[in-house]
Amino acid sequence: MSQQFIPTELGTEKISKLLRQYAIPAIIAMTAASLYNMVDSIFIGQGVGALAISGLAVTFPFMNIAAAFGTLVGIGASTLISVKLGQKDYTAAQKVLGNVFILNIGIGVLFTVISLVFIDPVLYFFGASENTIYYAHEYMEIILCGNVITHLYFGLNNVLRSSGHPRKAMTLTITTVILNTILDPIFIFAFGWGIKGAAVATILAQIVSLAWQMNIFRNKNELLHLHKGIFRPDLRLIKDMLAIGLSPFLMNVASCFVVILVNNGMKKYGGDLAIGAFGIVNRLSFICVMIVMGLNQGMQPVAGYNYGARKIHRVQEVLKLAIFFATIVTTVVFLIGELIPGSVARIFTTDEELIALSVYGLRITVMFFPLIGAQIVIANFFQSIGMAGKAIFLSLIRQVFVLIPCLIILPDFFGLTGVWASLPVSDLAACIVSTSMIMHQIKKFKTEQI
Repeated sequence: MSQQFIPTELGTEKISKLLRQYAIPAIIAMTAASLYNMVDSIFIGQGVGALAISGLAVTFPFMNIAAAFGTLVGIGASTLISVKLGQKDYTAAQKVLGNVFILNIGIGVLFTVISLVFIDPVLYFFGASENTIYYAHEYMEIILCGNVITHLYFGLNNVLRSSGHPRKAMTLTITTVILNTILDPIFIFAFGWGIKGAAVATILAQIVSLAWQMNIFRNKNELLHLHKGIFRPDLRLIKDMLAIGLSPFLMNVASCFVVILVNNGMKKYGGDLAIGAFGIVNRLSFICVMIVMGLNQGMQPVAGYNYGARKIHRVQEVLKLAIFFATIVTTVVFLIGELIPGSVARIFTTDEELIALSVYGLRITVMFFPLIGAQIVIANFFQSIGMAGKAIFLSLIRQVFVLIPCLIILPDFFGLTGVWASLPVSDLAACIVSTSMIMHQIKKFKTEQI
């Protein structure tokens, strides 16, 4: 195996340069991924109607559960690969690639079959009504049929990024977004497929990108490539992979329950259009989180490699830079949400009632956004260095221990405002806890300095 393909610069190059090198492509890719979802919302809202946006919002919990299983494998694998490369255990890194492949197929097929059998009852549980079930079912049925493709596409992109190809991973994501943007109006308007057309466009775009990924991983000159012998299940590696990936998995599952509570709260206190308003607000929040997650993905191989190589001072440096840039991003989104919320809402719809509901919710939701950049980075930092327990706790503190109780209690006193207010309250609490934990960890690092 040729040394030229081993990303040894992770342990020697200047940290700021490495973060730019790995984070910028990841940020572009993650921003593109968030636009990927936003494109569907815009075309559906403008081309199908306000209730179709509400129907799409009802599918978010389904999407979160599917994403949870994808990240369980993909994020866990990418982190493990970075650590193994830092330890120069290239055989284990190869086996991780093979196990990613078989796990994504197995989990994807099982999830699809079970979900299709119970699709309508689940959608009603997630907040659908007689007015929105048609749109939710039409969209989700197609997405579920392509679920295995989605799992493989996202899983292999994570591996590609961690194996030293952040630009290729970025290019693949951008390609998928461009294809989806081109196909959406063709299928929705020209073919008259409505919301179903948006789902078909999504899956077709991912099929094209997956074919490209497979071509890359078939190249024998790559450090990590597909070949006989790596597809045999390795229980030790699978256990390590799933343990690391458990944090984002639980975060996505928690997000699912949160969206269920939000959707049902919105429906109870504000009706179907309030669910649509949350869908619009969620899209802007999602862009913010995805940009920070892109920054985290740039941090992850740098932190993982150097932690594996026991270069603690470099680990601390990349953490500080990531927090700084994440805070800038979330502060910008805070300003957009507070100063021009109406302009954001009008991108998705011309319905004045839906716009008014979205403006009200957006201003409340982004209240503590300048603080959440650090919280997201800290949670992912612990995951990047293999401290799964701490990462899991920080992932759950906002979604489970604070947000869910708030969503249950506050609406009883404040109605629709209580549903919206639960989001910033949980942001503030999670930031306080995360800051405390990372300060304690930095003190421990000082005793490990090399």
